[in-house]
Amino acid sequence: MSREITFFSRFERDILAGLKTITIRDASESHFHPGEVLRVSRNEDGEFFCFIEVSSVAPVRLDALTEQHAQQENMSLGELKRVIEEIYPGVDELFVITFAKR
Repeated sequence: MSREITFFSRFERDILAGLKTITIRDASESHFHPGEVLRVSRNEDGEFFCFIEVSSVAPVRLDALTEQHAQQENMSLGELKRVIEEIYPGVDELFVITFAKR
């Protein structure tokens, strides 16, 4: 049985279209491994919408996020930092999980 990861519903379309290829999480969600296939559901209602395969997990600080991270998230750098600060207020030590839709 595959492990699960959730995303806010606002990201579902970008994931399904292959436009969002990373997710930035705090340490509590940094335990995934390259090659692992995850069942993806919406955070709000638990509705399954696809599988993704993890290709890497790497630590990153909030102030070290770049335009490339923003592009992989399919948003601007300013928007990316705002979203992360909204989800993880006061957290600076994060993890970039790179993935591909299966």
